Amino acid sequence: MKRFILSLALLAPFTTFAQSHHEIGLSAGVANYYGDLQDKMFPNYGYRPMAGVAYKYFFNPRVGVRFGAAFSSVTAADSLSEIQVKQERNLRFASNLFEIHGGFELNLLQVESDRAKVSPYIFAGLSLFHFNPYTDGARGEKVYLRALGTEGQGIPVYPDRKEYKTVNIAFPIGGGLKFFVGKTFFITTELGFRYTNTDYLDDVSKTYVNLDTLRAYKGQQAVDLSFRSDERGDWWQKKQEGNQDYPNFKFQRGDSKANDWYWFGNVTVTVYLKSFGNVKRYWQANCPAFR
Repeated sequence: MKRFILSLALLAPFTTFAQSHHEIGLSAGVANYYGDLQDKMFPNYGYRPMAGVAYKYFFNPRVGVRFGAAFSSVTAADSLSEIQVKQERNLRFASNLFEIHGGFELNLLQVESDRAKVSPYIFAGLSLFHFNPYTDGARGEKVYLRALGTEGQGIPVYPDRKEYKTVNIAFPIGGGLKFFVGKTFFITTELGFRYTNTDYLDDVSKTYVNLDTLRAYKGQQAVDLSFRSDERGDWWQKKQEGNQDYPNFKFQRGDSKANDWYWFGNVTVTVYLKSFGNVKRYWQANCPAFR
């Protein structure tokens, strides 16, 4: 990914003399997530709507830069997993996502009003996003998980476990197919993956901590929401069998070796403008008349 971005950056100064254009538009689609509560990139549940705005500047018909913002949410639940250990853990979460991003885009064909009308493309870049995982409490209320330190974050006994930040960076990469409609609009279908710089998008990453220590520093609710096996219908039977106690200290809770992902699948419609200096004249010459 880094090599791709660097290659496009090196190409940019040599393309400024070619025909350039701007694009401004809106996006709509779906979002989902991949992490400790969801081990499939394309599961059969959890899709949430997303919406965004986009601006692109192309140095020539092939190479351009892109900027934008997007809003969506992600969710997952252990109860829907096919893995027994996760079902026993019985965690669930959701989080709103707000992202701003920038990067480079490369058309594989020289798509333009007087060139190819259809082209596949790829992109890569950098984004800054905000998240704040929450779940439902015992009475169905919304409970934000970060403050509970469910894995000992912020507890002096575990100095290596700091509170995670709710603003983080991600590395978008993906591609799609774009269509030039007439001389005015681009319509693109896109799939973009975001590899994040955090493993706490879902509030799960490392190991369980000592039950009494967690209760002493963070309260009973932190204990209740860090391991929710007692909410399962078969809890009492499993407890009688000795299989349903709170996990021992340092027992694995998540996979700290892999950060979380989220992704967008969307359709974007942008208006094609050759130059901001002659928008009115360009609009009159290229846009269809409405009577």
